[in-house]
Amino acid sequence: MNQMAKKIAIAADHAGYEEKERIKKTLDELGVEYNDFGTVSSDSVDYPDYARKVGEAVAKGEFDQGLLVCGSGTGMAIAANKVRGVRAAVAWNEETARLARQHNDANVLSIGARTTPEGEIPKIINAWFTTDFEAGRHQKRVDKIAEIEKEEVS
Repeated sequence: MNQMAKKIAIAADHAGYEEKERIKKTLDELGVEYNDFGTVSSDSVDYPDYARKVGEAVAKGEFDQGLLVCGSGTGMAIAANKVRGVRAAVAWNEETARLARQHNDANVLSIGARTTPEGEIPKIINAWFTTDFEAGRHQKRVDKIAEIEKEEVS
């Protein structure tokens, strides 16, 4: 339970911009390497654009994991989950972050800047990046998620 991800893609929309900047300091303290995909200010932007950038970078294997921040965490997670190979999870405390990694092999963390107490966010990040997928009984479920992605929706 100590394998830190090697390279992280991070992004936020305008609602998550300030929190993303604080999160980058936490990542620096944890020694996690990251690339910031934006946004670069609190000016209004469309969150799907940033979620897609991070999702695609993770799905292509350019980054080990992704980290997204928006107002609630939900919009970014929904958009990122549209990218095949992404398993984005919204975490609002340490337990939800840990379980998303252990049981779901989630590869993108989404955090709500407006809905998560500021003091919880560093704890969430630490739990996420220090928790590995347990596999075992959970592997067949993650495999089933991958099968859903492969099927054509009509």
